[in-house]
Amino acid sequence: MKRILLSIAMCICIGTIQAQNRLVVNADEGKDIISKHIYGHFSEHLGHCIYGGYWVGEDSPIPNTRGIRNDVVQALKDIQIPNLRWPGGCFADEYHWMDGIGPRSQRPKMVNTHWGGVTEDNSFGTHEFLDLCEQLGCEPYISGNLGSGSVEEMSKWVEYITLDGESPMSNLRRQNGREKPWKVKFWGVGNESWGCGGNMTPDFYSDQYRRYATYCRNYGDNRLYKIACGASDADYNWTETLMKNAGNRMQGLSLHHYTSPSGNRSATQFDETEYFNTISRTLFMEELLTKHSTIMDRYDPQKRVGLITDEWGIWTDVEPGTNPGFLYQQNSLRDAILAAVNLNIFNAHCDRVKMANIAQTVNVLQAVILTDGEKMLLTPTYWVYHLYKIHQDATLLPVSLTGDKYELDGKKIDAVSVSASKDAAGKIHITLVNIDHNKAQNVETELRGATAKKVSGKVLTSAKINDCNTFDKPHTVSVKDFRDAKLSGGKLNISLPAKSIVMLEIE
Repeated sequence: MKRILLSIAMCICIGTIQAQNRLVVNADEGKDIISKHIYGHFSEHLGHCIYGGYWVGEDSPIPNTRGIRNDVVQALKDIQIPNLRWPGGCFADEYHWMDGIGPRSQRPKMVNTHWGGVTEDNSFGTHEFLDLCEQLGCEPYISGNLGSGSVEEMSKWVEYITLDGESPMSNLRRQNGREKPWKVKFWGVGNESWGCGGNMTPDFYSDQYRRYATYCRNYGDNRLYKIACGASDADYNWTETLMKNAGNRMQGLSLHHYTSPSGNRSATQFDETEYFNTISRTLFMEELLTKHSTIMDRYDPQKRVGLITDEWGIWTDVEPGTNPGFLYQQNSLRDAILAAVNLNIFNAHCDRVKMANIAQTVNVLQAVILTDGEKMLLTPTYWVYHLYKIHQDATLLPVSLTGDKYELDGKKIDAVSVSASKDAAGKIHITLVNIDHNKAQNVETELRGATAKKVSGKVLTSAKINDCNTFDKPHTVSVKDFRDAKLSGGKLNISLPAKSIVMLEIE
């Protein structure tokens, strides 16, 4: 009897330490580059994203450079933000750019009809936005007004920004204090034209896109990367129609998809069932990218047109007591896990996905930064971008993962999400997400085509899945050193804590 019990105990012990997951990283088979622009961001004239988030004005006691707050700029530079999309969003198709240039005291005011009905004083306009991008060292991505604006208006905006020669628009830019043109590559020709951008049919928008894009011209050596308004979620007919009617006239086609929690939509008050269902829903991104890419492949087998997922993230209820039109929500460890899973998915589709922009950068939706007057904090999602910046412009390494499932109430999803890349210096980076709320996951890893001599890592986790950073406790969820990755016998053995995100560097 003792011998039987001992055998059972040994089996239980072995079962707890043996690998539940087996990962193969093909370190010598990478061919596709993970565009740094997959790690892009989105900022709209919405709530306190622009005003109070970036813009405080030159006279503010908050330290700033030409009105743009220094702490936010430095935080975004630290995660190497590659691009920033502006001015919307729905706001873009009611924004008339000439209202936002010239002396600020003379700029006309408008009502922001989409977001809270507040007055927009246009103190943050084209010059301020492009100054922000220069301070950040990132590329601007401008969404042009196709919904309520004219072809002439959009054409003149491109000319105002990018023409170096003599013209009424370039001279107006000089009059407003900017002698040399800016370099602007990414140009959106309308936003959500199927909805707030005009409630158009795909056939009608295709014709409008062709017309507007014709007059968005390349001046000098500035070459526009024109991005057409793509589908909402699983509207595959929209993608089919746009590729058929205008695919040869665009460089990018957008896709918008938000993860909406089921049932309880609170950003912080949710249980494990709601967590499981939310992560299950965000995994739909894999199907969306696959099916939209398949349609694009029929018309563009060379993959010349990028799939641009320029609005994505979790959309919860606003924080109690805040303006519902300002979309201010807290940000928990759940949201960090959701972001990491999506970024792994984008990396895997980098042959077609050339840009992605989380919504939104500051104080709105799944923000990476929250501000309150002079105070600023970094959310759990911010730390995902901190960990994942190593993938920017690296070579995607093919991976094969077999292993455990996270099961709840009779439903199952993969317990582990992974992405791997090799940078220009030859270092291999692996990002792993343990989605399982309760259980650590062991991952036995084989590195094919590489000899590993040293491994180091960082981890993001916390005691509870709904833990978040607050202005009183800004460091509850933050990155720490990770030491549970061991090299042994040519294998890499990793023990991932429950509900965690781990980044490994292998040399």
